[in-house]
Amino acid sequence: MNDTNMDQALHCKPVKINLVGIDGNAYLLMGAWTRAARKQERTAEEIKAVIDDCTSGNYGHLLRTLIKHTY
Repeated sequence: MNDTNMDQALHCKPVKINLVGIDGNAYLLMGAWTRAARKQERTAEEIKAVIDDCTSGNYGHLLRTLIKHTY
């Protein structure tokens, strides 16, 4: 993840979504978060930055990243 994407991910407003109850599959979690972000009018760049951050580490990193960008 480059510095520009990281800056965009840090500035993405949190997305309102309840991740509890969603199958723990990484792709399903990222897909649910992405759909909610689009409905809440986050920009494509913000969404891409968060998803890029999610995929830059292991499963635990993915979960921490999604939680950080969720309320």
